[in-house]
Amino acid sequence: MVLYCIRMTDADNKKGVKDLTVGNPYKLILAFALPVFLSQLFQQLYNMADTLIVGQFLGKDSLGAVSSSGNLIFLFVSFFNGTAVGASVVISRYFGAKDEENLKKAIHTNIAFGLVSGVFLTIVGVALTPTMLKWMNTGDLIFPQAVEYFRYYFIGAIATVMYNICRSIMNAVGDSKRPLYYLIFSSLLNVALDLLFVGAFKWGVWSAAVATVISQAASVVLCFIYLMKKGRIFTVEIKKIRFHKELLKEIIRLGIPAGIQNSVIGLANVIVQSQINSFGDNATTAYGVYSKIEGFAFLPITSFTMALTTFISQNLGAKMYDRAKTGARFGIIGGVITAEIIAVIIYFSAPHLVGMFDKDKTPEVIELGVKQMHTVALFYFLLAYSHCVASVCRGAGHSVVPAVVMLCCWCVIRVIYIALIMHFINDIVYIYWAYPITWSLSSIIYFIYYHASDWLHGYDKPRKKQT
Repeated sequence: MVLYCIRMTDADNKKGVKDLTVGNPYKLILAFALPVFLSQLFQQLYNMADTLIVGQFLGKDSLGAVSSSGNLIFLFVSFFNGTAVGASVVISRYFGAKDEENLKKAIHTNIAFGLVSGVFLTIVGVALTPTMLKWMNTGDLIFPQAVEYFRYYFIGAIATVMYNICRSIMNAVGDSKRPLYYLIFSSLLNVALDLLFVGAFKWGVWSAAVATVISQAASVVLCFIYLMKKGRIFTVEIKKIRFHKELLKEIIRLGIPAGIQNSVIGLANVIVQSQINSFGDNATTAYGVYSKIEGFAFLPITSFTMALTTFISQNLGAKMYDRAKTGARFGIIGGVITAEIIAVIIYFSAPHLVGMFDKDKTPEVIELGVKQMHTVALFYFLLAYSHCVASVCRGAGHSVVPAVVMLCCWCVIRVIYIALIMHFINDIVYIYWAYPITWSLSSIIYFIYYHASDWLHGYDKPRKKQT
């Protein structure tokens, strides 16, 4: 096979492409993580805008309908988003290895995979909406609106999948700024459409889903306009979008375990929510509000994990063994410290945060939301540690390890624990404790794996490179 070398030019650097195998690892990780954080922040505004605006204009039942679908949406979408992360590892590795031919094939295969996945997700999501919501014990009062919101959301699921595919391509070649620009635009558009559809037109919860879909589709259009411009090492050509067998195998090998890991988390949360729903609509609303706040608060840690995966995969592609270890250590420590700072802030501001989402200021909703925050928040450092080590594993090409750990700890053990607690002690507080307990178990396993195993096995000794 002829090996085509990637030649980084000043023009490429100005277009956002960043070689993470050259320069100070700490500065590179932080510089990459900051735009990712801001991107995740604005992406979270999609969900937060729906929740806040629906809660303020349509009331508690509508808020509960939107909240009840959150984990179910995550369950479906997260699998395909996880495969996109796995695919980015393949792209990053070829980018770090300066293998332009396979880089281009991986990019076009990834897009083809995303298109097929998006269509599949739309069909399955729309078809299974009522069944899944019934399995989750969704309350009768909010069930019809939940079905509306969920179905309209999944009609546009292909936009969600394709945005994450495009973002994974740009992130893989070191560009974390461009996705930020597109998300700022689409997030502002989403808020404006929510206010128009829900606030002005009073169309109902389904229109909040439509606003989200339109906004996500707009970001995808912007991504493709950029990716299809000529003269870039990652230029996308419509006629070349197809499956390349060997590259598809690599994407599946690394992406499917990452997708399973995400889905396991989503499945466990769906099971948890189904139990919480049995305590009534106020409990459902409170749990949904907490999930929104946690998702928002955990964005800095997600930024570290995405930066870690790209940094490690690029450097391992370039055989920079020691450099990869240095970056991994810095990312894990930074993620853990950041998580605990956020945890303390959330713990002490819990009543105000929950009250922001409920127009009616329902005492039980606020009480339950605060109770969950006070139970869970101070253990965020464990959640951060697990996610950071998992991202190191993915970057090193060992996606199966985090998938197995998450399946055992965050799904099987969590479900068993909740089943036992609900049988012997029917108290919602003990359901909240399922999170810290299972985070602790996964952190112990990851600690042993990270420090006792050769997580870089399978790579040659590093070659020296001038920085």
